[in-house]
Amino acid sequence: MVRQGLFPRWGVIVVDLALCLVALGVAYSLRFNFSIPQHELDLLWPVLPIFLLVRLVSFLIAGIHRVMVRHTNTQDARRIFLTVLGGSLTFLLIGAVRYFLVDEKYLLPLSIIAIDFMATAMLMISTRIVFKLLHLRAIGAGKEAKNVVIYGAGEAGLITKRTLERAGTLRYEVVAFVDDDTRKAGKLLEGATIFASNKLSRFLADKAVDEVIIAIGRPDPENRRKVVDAAMKANVKVLTIPPVNDWINGQLSAGQIQEVRIEDLLGRPVIHLDEADVIARFKGKRVLVTGAAGSIGSELVRQLAKLDVASLALVDIAESGLYDIEMELLRSGNIPGTQVIIADVRDELRMNRVFSSVRPQVVFHAAAYKHVPLMEAQPAEAVRTNILGTRNVAEQACIHGVEQFVLISTDKAVNPTSVMGASKRIAEMVIDSMASKPGAPQFITTRFGNVLGSSGSVIPLFRKQLAAGGPLTVTDPQVTRFFMTIPEACRLVLEAATMGKGREIYVFDMGEPMRIADLADKMIRLSGLEPGKDIEIAYTGLRPGEKLYEELLATTENTLPTHHPRILIGKVRPADPEQILLAVVQLTSLTDEGNNARIVAYMKALVPEYRSHNSVFSNLDAPSTKP
Repeated sequence: MVRQGLFPRWGVIVVDLALCLVALGVAYSLRFNFSIPQHELDLLWPVLPIFLLVRLVSFLIAGIHRVMVRHTNTQDARRIFLTVLGGSLTFLLIGAVRYFLVDEKYLLPLSIIAIDFMATAMLMISTRIVFKLLHLRAIGAGKEAKNVVIYGAGEAGLITKRTLERAGTLRYEVVAFVDDDTRKAGKLLEGATIFASNKLSRFLADKAVDEVIIAIGRPDPENRRKVVDAAMKANVKVLTIPPVNDWINGQLSAGQIQEVRIEDLLGRPVIHLDEADVIARFKGKRVLVTGAAGSIGSELVRQLAKLDVASLALVDIAESGLYDIEMELLRSGNIPGTQVIIADVRDELRMNRVFSSVRPQVVFHAAAYKHVPLMEAQPAEAVRTNILGTRNVAEQACIHGVEQFVLISTDKAVNPTSVMGASKRIAEMVIDSMASKPGAPQFITTRFGNVLGSSGSVIPLFRKQLAAGGPLTVTDPQVTRFFMTIPEACRLVLEAATMGKGREIYVFDMGEPMRIADLADKMIRLSGLEPGKDIEIAYTGLRPGEKLYEELLATTENTLPTHHPRILIGKVRPADPEQILLAVVQLTSLTDEGNNARIVAYMKALVPEYRSHNSVFSNLDAPSTKP
């Protein structure tokens, strides 16, 4: 009965019928004070087959034999109670029919039926509970228990506790619940005491706890942060359950309980968009996204797919990433008219064919090389993709009557210290210079800092290093970065697109910068480990082209407000179209030549504020250089 493979369903029925016989014996013993008259037994024997048949039929109809005994819960207990009640009422009805229509005799005394009902229900439910406890003890035998505190003493917390109890790979002991509702404090929930969440720090200091699991659908961000901080201070691992709509077939499994993402703990306010304006802007539009397989591009695709666009063209050179986002859209049942196009933005002829086929009205240009050290070593590739690729896509937008062109830029374009940053600044200048062309679309630029969780970014790197046992590598103790989640960055891009009139550079409020060393420290503590003791943080020195801190605006730029508090307009000096046209020709020639020093020298001439940091190109810096 503990293991279904060793105790089949018919065995459950046999045991249940045996319990019915025991309960009936108990009922007779109690009714006759443990001295059953012989004539009562003589009346019972002919009735007994009918009694067992009624019980058997009621069990089969209710299907209680199909429930896995080791997973019995309150719903199963309720079903058993109602099934036994139904059987007793049925037997009572049969007895009434006999009494009134046959021979004025009951099958069994009414008192016997009442006592039997209570005894049968109690025996069947308690037997299952005993077997469940034996099963839990059996699977936990020989395993060291993990002491767990669950944050959330509601339905989700209770489900989490039961899920942990069923976990076959590990043995968990829920030692307490904590909850924001102080009215629950001091009460018991399935044997575990509930504490107020503000008492968690003291509890963790006094008790040996291995994990804290957040089991609230939408916890208050401030309270959640306090719970996480208390756990990290005690070097206790923090986990969380997924949203209810992500549960598998409505059931939570132990494998779905995951570590808390650092992205959820940065304390940034939720971005609220003017949904009506965004929907109206893109409804019925043909939209093309370059770099659609990348972190930003793929999230733009996800959000655009919900905006009732007429068609959505996904352009990228990375086939695997394109395939993944295509399958994701298909699984979600999103819009018809999705086109997946493998193409290189550096190929002018291919871009012309793509635009001729798609005829986009709005273009989001997210295709770019972004890794600073790699581009520092290969400037020609940065120029070909980030500058010449942008020029190719922008030119096709002009030729094919695109209404709006949105360039995804970066804060590294501000006072650049790297080839990558300078290439993105020149890309901004390229599209600005093309805005005066006849039939040009609205060219706008969106500029923001690091996005959390993008491929190759610091958080995925730290996760891999944690999994490998460390150390976590940080370039410098003082290095800071602005951070924004990918979804919120893309929401701001879409909002900025609704505002754009042409030639604006939109700058996003990135909040307060964060020290990368602090980020590493927090990620270690979230894993229940202690920095410097369990996992080291190693400082490796600034990489070529890397800044200690990033900027969103250059010192020569001013900002104008918009109706959205998180979006500003950066006022920059306009690009000279003639100069940029000559620059593109010259850069094309230099990349074909392959002389990195000459390429970077020319980029520095185009962007006078470009000063190399920790780079082999630092010797090319000059106080005043003109192209």
